[in-house]
Amino acid sequence: MTASHTAPTPAALTARAQDVTAEIVADILTLVRHETSSYDLPALAAGLDVLREVTITRLGPPDHEHRHPGGAYGDTLTLTYTGTGGGTGHVALVGHYDTVWPTGTLAGWEQPEPTDEDGRARLSGPGIFDMKTGLAQGIWALKLARESGAPVPTVTFLFNGDEEIGSLASRPVIEETARKADATLVLEPTAHGAVKTARKGTGIFKVTATGVEAHAGLAPQDGASAILALSEFVIAAAAVAAPERGTTVNTGLVSGGSAVNVVAGSATAGIDIRVASEAEQARVDAEFAAIEVTDPRVRIEVDHDWNRPPMTLNAASAPLLDLAREVTRAQGRDELPTAAVGGASDANFIAALGLPVLCGMGAVGDGAHAQGEYIHPDTVPAQTALVAGLLSRLIRPLRD
Repeated sequence: MTASHTAPTPAALTARAQDVTAEIVADILTLVRHETSSYDLPALAAGLDVLREVTITRLGPPDHEHRHPGGAYGDTLTLTYTGTGGGTGHVALVGHYDTVWPTGTLAGWEQPEPTDEDGRARLSGPGIFDMKTGLAQGIWALKLARESGAPVPTVTFLFNGDEEIGSLASRPVIEETARKADATLVLEPTAHGAVKTARKGTGIFKVTATGVEAHAGLAPQDGASAILALSEFVIAAAAVAAPERGTTVNTGLVSGGSAVNVVAGSATAGIDIRVASEAEQARVDAEFAAIEVTDPRVRIEVDHDWNRPPMTLNAASAPLLDLAREVTRAQGRDELPTAAVGGASDANFIAALGLPVLCGMGAVGDGAHAQGEYIHPDTVPAQTALVAGLLSRLIRPLRD
């Protein structure tokens, strides 16, 4: 790994970020005001246009731009800014602009207390923590690094609109972009200031029960209830969980039946599964396949959809973490902590390829996917400067 002797000091970058905090926060709030539910394609398209406009306003037109159609999902936008001053490295900054919040949530958003129990100020809004603050901070990080006058690497921004529902359309673009880069920084929120070096793998299983319909009053014995059988399956599936091994099983969606006076002929369940290892993934697959229900007339089908593999700190990412810790110390901050978390992100895909990646480079706050999610605005300068400092040190490929 090669560091530049002319790179701006992290302390200087932090000071500059403090000077422009109001502008960074203004961009964050601009993104939050444009709602981008994962399931609202027109809102996603408009929100991506706003995000593109913010990026170009701060950085100018990119040298390369491509909007990858998402089909039934939000589009993915890649914007590449060529390195300057002899910077030959290439860094990908990855972040999603979709949120879990339905369109219209903003109008009824209940603001939490303006300060937390420690007296620190909060800013709240749907998607502000997960992860629109990270997007704005990433844009400003490159702006600060470029304005320092020191060499900077080529930077490709990747903004995808389907991360919250599995990155079903954007995954190939993410993997291709990461393969072309020397390092990837994922702008997801931190874990209370910690970089996320381990994430669980995720499974999104669909269970379909097909029974036999019958009149619930005249001939219930002729029916085979898909709902009853599915209930048995869901209870058995919950027992597959092994929290001590990091494995959780949550049935989050159930539907079925056609009428209250009809023995249900069909029913479905959506089950979220989190695992910390490939061994647990294999165990879950085997145990789900072995589940049987009481009524043999009901057919059970399980779609084993493993959406993201487990993520650990691979050998390629360890030097990147060391560099981030070096920048943090030079900022005058405490040692940069790391965390293993239950949630998954697009970093899972990149780590599984054996490529260098750090996740959780974005907001400091709390409440992801919860009413009242918030950030601490006083952390915006340091987090922005951390990414800027990394960019200024990645002017050569990590593999050099």
